[in-house]
Amino acid sequence: MADGISSFWGPVTSTIECCEKNYAYSSYIAEFYNTISNIPTILLVFVGLVNALSQRFEKRFSILHVSNMILAIGSMLYHATLQHVQQQSDETPMVWEMLLYMYILYSPDWHYRSTMPTFLFLYGAVFAAVHSIIRFGIGFKVHYVILCLICIPRMYKYYIHTQDASAKRLAKLYVATLSLGSLCWFCDRVFCKQISSWPINPQGHALWHLLMGFNCYFANTFLMFCRAQQRGWAPKVVYLMGILPYVQIEKPKTQ
Repeated sequence: MADGISSFWGPVTSTIECCEKNYAYSSYIAEFYNTISNIPTILLVFVGLVNALSQRFEKRFSILHVSNMILAIGSMLYHATLQHVQQQSDETPMVWEMLLYMYILYSPDWHYRSTMPTFLFLYGAVFAAVHSIIRFGIGFKVHYVILCLICIPRMYKYYIHTQDASAKRLAKLYVATLSLGSLCWFCDRVFCKQISSWPINPQGHALWHLLMGFNCYFANTFLMFCRAQQRGWAPKVVYLMGILPYVQIEKPKTQ
């Protein structure tokens, strides 16, 4: 929320502001809670990336984890500055990330292996170029929701074909964090005027960041399990320090 306070970054040029008072704690950070709420995502991504690399999962999962980290860092830059250029560093990786999810979900049954990654790469590159010039506004949100909806049928197919109870729990956690996070985002956007009059701001957008960080982690872990199952790697869900789930695999000696 704009309040006229002078800042290091100058006037707000982004098209979206959240329901948080600007520069309340520092002249260098516009939306403090919306900025720091991305840190847990980066930590979760690091755990997932180390797991993917150490067990030699396919490169697609390492790239997916890195894309999650790029998105989190881009979101931090955007909310810290509220500048239009930094807004692109948040929104464009959101689309790239969904394109990666589409590839991971649909590529196992795609007969022409080179066509899908080529098309998705070109699509992402063209979108980034166009989005850097044109401010889509509501069009961006509609486009992003469509990409998410494309992934849902395939995610559901993976769920119903998975017999492992622990893996199914990951999928349920994915749905739960997505639903609760979306509710937080919606309330922060729609009821900001009412929330601003409360003694304490619940920071709905920051909660959205936190929940979506876990959402991405659960989605990645579930997809890693499903892919390992497809490859015959005997996957099982184990827990780091008895809390955080990750996939442990046992590859055949020939692999």
